[in-house]
Parts: sequence; structure tokens; C-alpha cells
Amino acid sequence: MSITAGQARACTVREALDRVGGKWSIGILVAASQGPVRFTELERQVEGISRRMLTLTLRNLERDGLLHREVYPTVPPKVEYTATPMALELYESLVALTAWAERHRAAITEARAAYDREHGTPTG
Repeated sequence: MSITAGQARACTVREALDRVGGKWSIGILVAASQGPVRFTELERQVEGISRRMLTLTLRNLERDGLLHREVYPTVPPKVEYTATPMALELYESLVALTAWAERHRAAITEARAAYDREHGTPTG
């Protein structure tokens, strides 16, 4: 089945960036880029994610072709997620982005507090 020009346009650059830059997607993609990872491992590695949000995010990343889901016929079933070549291409950028955020976390917090004091905006 081939994709029409209209379908290709439907996946805008903004939509693609929203997906890979989503709150949970970066952590999931970085973890899956290291090799096969199971649901429970992702649950531990992606701080603050609920089971439902992890499930939804994994499904969307798989749908977008960024993750491959492998189900092994065991009891209970074993499911692993791995980054696709397309996601692996993103890896360096995602690592750089997360490192930048970590380096500047305190400065951003300070800037927000200063802004809120100056503009009377409630913190939160």
C-alpha cells in the first residue's frame, strides 16, 4: 500500500516534532536506543510516567515507526521494544537535548522565579 501526497502532508513537521519531543517520548527513545527494553524497565527508567501514559506513548511511537515491538510466545508473554533505524538517527540529538536541559535546569528554575516575582505571576 503506497502513501498518497495528501497522507504524507498530513504528518507535518510540527506533528513529528511534537511526537519525538513529547514529555515522555525522549526518555523512552533514549532507553530503547540502547537495545531491547521491556515495559517494566521503561517504567523504572522514565521518571514519573504512569502505566497508562507509557502504554499510550509506546503505541504512538510504534505507530510512527520509531519503535519496534516484539512479542515472544512465552508465559507470561515477553514484550521488548527497540528503536528503529529512524529513531536511532535521532539518538545523538535527543542525548544532546537532555544534557542541555540537565545543565540548565537550575538556571531555568531561577529565571522562572525571577520572572514570577517581577510580574506577580503565581509560581507552580
